[in-house]
Amino acid sequence: MNKELELLEKEATTLVSKLGQMKTEIHKVVVGQEEVMDQLIIGMLAGGHVLIEGLPGLAKTLMIKTLATAVNLDFNRIQFTPDLMPTDILGTEIIEEDTHGHKSFKYNKGPVFTNILLADEINRTPPKTQAALLEVMQEYKVTYAGKDHPMARPFFMLATQNPIEQSGTFPLPEAQVDRFLLYVRIGYPTAQEEEAVLRLTTGKQGEKVNAVLTGAEMIRLQELTREVFISDDLIKKISTMVRSTRPEMTTNDKVKTYVDFGAGPRAGQAVIMAAKAHALMHGRFSAIPEDIDAVVLPALRHRILLNFKAESESISTDEVIKHVMTTGK
Repeated sequence: MNKELELLEKEATTLVSKLGQMKTEIHKVVVGQEEVMDQLIIGMLAGGHVLIEGLPGLAKTLMIKTLATAVNLDFNRIQFTPDLMPTDILGTEIIEEDTHGHKSFKYNKGPVFTNILLADEINRTPPKTQAALLEVMQEYKVTYAGKDHPMARPFFMLATQNPIEQSGTFPLPEAQVDRFLLYVRIGYPTAQEEEAVLRLTTGKQGEKVNAVLTGAEMIRLQELTREVFISDDLIKKISTMVRSTRPEMTTNDKVKTYVDFGAGPRAGQAVIMAAKAHALMHGRFSAIPEDIDAVVLPALRHRILLNFKAESESISTDEVIKHVMTTGK
């Protein structure tokens, strides 16, 4: 048994080192944003989708495209616009005629059929079109005309959105937001990072980004992520924390005052998987409390619905989550 564990750890060490190489490749064109990049990788390791929010011009799209280049997988980008239709995403049936003149319907697959899908500015399109992604995000298949069309694996959807305060945006349906493993917010770069961005983007063409990981290696990393150990005590801590975000199940005054709806069971699953991925990314086969602390905000912030009182007093979901973590209730 010890021999098997030793071989497993050796394999994991080799693959995890490739994650470091992948980050080095990405940094050839992306300056800074280390925390955001880590959270994207955590989402991939955990086999989940990631929603990235930030103002225009903060390299959201560039970061995702570069990440896709560093992994040797098929990549498609869909630019979401107000006139985008569900068939533009999923595909449609076309009439095909064979050499004998017989006509039949053939399903022409849309751009969603890929390994890494960039849903760019996903909140620029109405809810009807956004909802076209619900099935594929949860069940990894598209049902069209009564037939199931499974996705190739691995499959990740990395979506970007501008803050809803920006004009011309549509809030994502709650059911769809909950299907994102992580909700990452990207902020402005530091002064030094911004100077580096200006130098990099206004000079000669940058270095070429090379693929470091294969699809098979990414799938294996996902399998290893699930094998990372997490103790019953930590699982109980996560469960208690998630339940404490629900006004009807807690004595926490801040939650009772500012929260309409707390996080559901899927939130606990997201925290556990993301914590396992964070542990593996740092070369550990056992999750520790610091792994939970590193992922709890992006795993929970989109699963808690605040009320009008919170909005009027500028209380954020992050503040509520931090308060729950601090008080332990």
